Amino acid sequence: MSDNDNSTREAPTRRDTIKYGGAVVGGSLLAGCTGDSDTGSTPTSSETGTNTATSTRTTPEDDSYSVRMAPMGKVELDEVPQDVFTILGHHVDMLLALGRGDDINAMHGPGYHQALYEKLVAHLDGVSVDWEGLYSSWPPTKEKLYELDSDVHIADPAKVTTGEGWDDGDIQEIADNVAPWFGNTLSGTNRTPPEGWADRYEYYTLWEIFGKIAHVFQEDERYEALASIHESLLQTIAENVPPTYDRPSAALVLLSADEDSGWGYKLNYPGYYAAHTRPMGAEDALADAVGEGYGDDGRNITLDYELLLEADPDVLLVLGPMTGYFDLDEIRQRLENDEVASEITAVQEGLVYAQGARRQGPILNLFQLEMTAKQLYPDQFGEWPGYVNGEPYPEIPESEQLFDRQHVADIINGDI
Repeated sequence: MSDNDNSTREAPTRRDTIKYGGAVVGGSLLAGCTGDSDTGSTPTSSETGTNTATSTRTTPEDDSYSVRMAPMGKVELDEVPQDVFTILGHHVDMLLALGRGDDINAMHGPGYHQALYEKLVAHLDGVSVDWEGLYSSWPPTKEKLYELDSDVHIADPAKVTTGEGWDDGDIQEIADNVAPWFGNTLSGTNRTPPEGWADRYEYYTLWEIFGKIAHVFQEDERYEALASIHESLLQTIAENVPPTYDRPSAALVLLSADEDSGWGYKLNYPGYYAAHTRPMGAEDALADAVGEGYGDDGRNITLDYELLLEADPDVLLVLGPMTGYFDLDEIRQRLENDEVASEITAVQEGLVYAQGARRQGPILNLFQLEMTAKQLYPDQFGEWPGYVNGEPYPEIPESEQLFDRQHVADIINGDI
């Protein structure tokens, strides 16, 4: 059936327990919505991400509540969702942090996320992941969303409209007949919203989005407890990073598995993609780099070894190895054996380190803040023990850990 054919879907199939309220979403459908505070697209968030979401109940006898976030506006729910659709990793991570990892029925690249998060939860007692075989949900199909019959779609409707076969009418149809949308993705790099969404889009920090997702599931205490750990970690980093003149230059890259090319990402650019590198205040070796494929308003760059040598970072942070899709030893060997790449300072000094992923939620963010602090500033935060391919996130002596694993595990497990 065509994605635009609504003839076989009738309004009575809409859930009685969870409804999409207030604003409708997408394009011209937004024109008649007034009174929402989620307007404009200027980021006003602090690094710590103060939670400004509202969650209100009308009367003590009424269990319904509402949560507000751009680009959806106000979403009304009659009870806490149980069966949850997701697409991207930052939302997946947030659900896991709220103790809802087993409630997820879909995500983009479940094998990828399974491989990455297994390496993290190995250090969190009582926390596990089992996502293999889930529906890989990008781009989703309407038919599959009807079949899954989720209680909520933790996904950004503006982002979904960029997928093949989707328009604003399809977004509204699913919100009406299945369950509401609730997610924010373009804050990853403060990306320009697709046509029809700019007047409603707003950018948030990672932890602001997490706070709003927590409201959806009425898990404010979990959020606040984890946010407190995050704020303490940021304070530790801020108090101990060396002076600007004594900081190394660094580059964050994703290298091709079999070619002398890849992609570079801005360390200090706004958005939650850089939520683990921006607090370090390191000099971005690629900050002024320009080359073929340079785009996305300066957020990233297509690079080759020549351009990377021109940038010449003191430390090279390589995305991918912790997901299991790239081999760090092979990457290092390829760099060392290449006539051009072998001249890069980071390669010569043996300062090529594994990273996880840019699309991070609270759990990955805590681990990546710790690993990045140690990789860039070992004298201040303790030496990074190194990542071994296929193994969990490395063991770090308790006295050198920058956050308490057991405390995080207890919160995820509900012992707050």
